[in-house]
Amino acid sequence: MDSALTSVGLPIALAVVMFGLGLSLTVADFARIAREPRAVAVALATQLVLLPVVCFGLVVALGLDPVLAVGMMLLAASPGGTTANLFSHLFRGDVALNITLTAVNSVVAVITLPVVVNLALDHFAPAAEGAVGLEFGKVAQVFAIVLVPVVLGMLVRSWSAAFAERADKPVRIFSAVVLVAVIAGTIIAERDNVGAYLADIGLAAVLFCACSLAAGYLVPRLAKVGERQAIASAFEVGVHNSTLAITVAVTVLGSERLAVPAAVYGVVMFPLAAAAGFLLSRARVARDTVPD
Repeated sequence: MDSALTSVGLPIALAVVMFGLGLSLTVADFARIAREPRAVAVALATQLVLLPVVCFGLVVALGLDPVLAVGMMLLAASPGGTTANLFSHLFRGDVALNITLTAVNSVVAVITLPVVVNLALDHFAPAAEGAVGLEFGKVAQVFAIVLVPVVLGMLVRSWSAAFAERADKPVRIFSAVVLVAVIAGTIIAERDNVGAYLADIGLAAVLFCACSLAAGYLVPRLAKVGERQAIASAFEVGVHNSTLAITVAVTVLGSERLAVPAAVYGVVMFPLAAAAGFLLSRARVARDTVPD
């Protein structure tokens, strides 16, 4: 990508996306943790603990290139994307729970993302990338591009809920455009290697997305969480914030190769999430039509 795009444009674009997320949040979204502790705790444990473990096992089993392996771990540590709310709404999940999970996970990711990425860098030691890592200064960058815009968005909503409602749709449209642009930009920047990358990372991305969606639904159900909450969890865990992962890879870690897994995942997660929603809907209809 062009240096001006990576150093200025991409962080600004992500800041607008995260600001839009803040416009949809209130303090009550965080307070919901006390009202639905089991659903929130199980979903967060699945996303923050189980997913990185699953991703690590997957990249080791597939023998991925060290740089791409770290990129997959960066993706696994990224919070759920706002598109999860849309999928949850379409397939009758608990959208309020999605909002809470996105809010909490976006805050927690400021801590967990650097930890997972640094552990992955230490383990896989991608020598081709030179000395990269999330030291304190870079962690501060992650904090700035993730949390500060969200807080500003929440402050604007508290000042004028009407303005926040009016801005919601255009910001969502902008977010979708940004996601497409950053995925396209990452692939174009690595166009000479894109065929090899897709061959290397395509299967890993598909398997990881399928595992994420399945774990996001099955773990809550095993923990006796309600159906609608489990559907919300499935999309929250399975639909990652690829824009954030790409931004951290390119602007914070300075590596476009590290961004390739998130770019590929950003393409495959939408049809897979839609397929998962369809299967869950069919299963629910089948259960509802079974005679007593």
